[in-house]
Amino acid sequence: MSNVRADHLPLGVPVAPGAPPSAAELVIVGFIIVVALYLGQVVLVPLALAVILSFVLAPAVRVLKRGGLPNGASVVLVVMVAFAIIFGIGALITQQVASLAQELPRYQVTLKEKVGALRDATAGSGGAIKQAGETLKALQEQLEAPPAASTTTVTTITPLPNLGAGNRQPIPVEVHTPAPTPLDQLQSIIAVVLEPLATVGAVLLFVLFLLLQREDVRDRAIRLLGAYDLERSTTAMDDAGSRLSKYFLGMTAINAAFGIVVGVGLWIIGVPSPVLWGVLAMLMRFVPFIGSFIAAACPLMLAAAVDPGWSMFLWTLALYAISEPIMGSVIEPLVQGHRTGLSPLAIILAAAFWTLLWGPIGLLLATPLTVVLVVLGRHVERLEFLNVMLGDTPPLSPPERFYQRMLAGDPAEAVEQAEKFIKEQPLVDYYDDVVVEGLRLAQVDADRGTLEPDRLRDIRDTADIVIDTLADHDLVPKKRVIPVEAKPDDEDSEADQATTAAEQEDAEDKREIDEPIALALSEHWKAENAVLCVAS
Repeated sequence: MSNVRADHLPLGVPVAPGAPPSAAELVIVGFIIVVALYLGQVVLVPLALAVILSFVLAPAVRVLKRGGLPNGASVVLVVMVAFAIIFGIGALITQQVASLAQELPRYQVTLKEKVGALRDATAGSGGAIKQAGETLKALQEQLEAPPAASTTTVTTITPLPNLGAGNRQPIPVEVHTPAPTPLDQLQSIIAVVLEPLATVGAVLLFVLFLLLQREDVRDRAIRLLGAYDLERSTTAMDDAGSRLSKYFLGMTAINAAFGIVVGVGLWIIGVPSPVLWGVLAMLMRFVPFIGSFIAAACPLMLAAAVDPGWSMFLWTLALYAISEPIMGSVIEPLVQGHRTGLSPLAIILAAAFWTLLWGPIGLLLATPLTVVLVVLGRHVERLEFLNVMLGDTPPLSPPERFYQRMLAGDPAEAVEQAEKFIKEQPLVDYYDDVVVEGLRLAQVDADRGTLEPDRLRDIRDTADIVIDTLADHDLVPKKRVIPVEAKPDDEDSEADQATTAAEQEDAEDKREIDEPIALALSEHWKAENAVLCVAS
């Protein structure tokens, strides 16, 4: 048996796990991963883009396959259409940037006039800002002034003294950079264009590979992450892939719709290059919290520079101020059903981490990449720590939080949690599902001897305070009885109405007595031979 290799074991046979890694080993592994991400960004950035794009395009490929088209033809057709759209938008953006560059000098004059008008207004209102500006300007000129003995680009060469020829003056020598040759200009152009073309080519190849070899990549991931439990691993990978595809497709559609709304709105307002700003708004909306503000900065400055007045600027500001809250608070919850699944702190840390590693492209990819990690953490047992660290699910269950608050001797937060709970469910459910279970956890620790007498007193006192504070609430909310309206065409309607109201009052009084016990019973307690104990 000692000669049997682990990789020759049949699928479904678990391999005994080794000792868990130490903290030092985890730190070393994490450091190696970060260094590899930084040094390998030339390959990893296109790979990350391809992974996200493959999730977006996977539903379209599945639709074509269900229609009878082969897998290879479906992948090639979808990728060709997607990249044709991308190249078309890129060409349109290039055209808009070139047009904007030609018009910028004219816009600059208008912007200078507005800045001068604002300066005059501030000077007329007191001159404090003007004086501060003049002081800062004088200080800047003093700092930027060259020192008296500083050297310039002129190089002086002093010849050796010649006793017979007398003193000689130094000869100034100017060094000029030779004019670039056509070959040098061509090399510089190729260097600028080659990098984005190489990135696009790498993304295209990765997307084709991931879509063509989707089943093979899935099987390898299952083998790597959990071959000993094929049923659970397959379900997890399929669910994760489906969720990510729906999420990225929905997010892309929402952001594209936002970009279209912004572009059309700016076109109606009259801001130049509306397509450029619409695409920028779509891309920057992938950046959490501040993406829309960054996308709005350039159109606002351009609107202020184009219009001699302030109406275009105000309309542009209103467009962003109205469209972003509607899209984020109304449309996105309706389409997605939930947010990113990340905690706010995780979003900020992820944005800082990926930006530090990969620059601006890392800022755009921060949220999608972190969503991938969180989904993997929810489905893969070995990566569960990613969901705990980055996900928005509570790290502690309600009973654990209640027990933790009892250990800390903090009844105020425990009461606050209880009030949030009873807004949606009855108080009796809070006692059964949270308080009793929290006390059960305390009993387990007490039986193990891990609780000191002082902690036991804190637990008892905190539980008493919470129960006393919640004593004013009803165990089970009462149901209201809607009175029956009398029919005007009935001669005895008033008498029938009075009789019906009296009967309803009697029934309601009886329900107030019987309802707490009746509603507290679940279905499995209503079975035959069930025993119910009610404390007096």
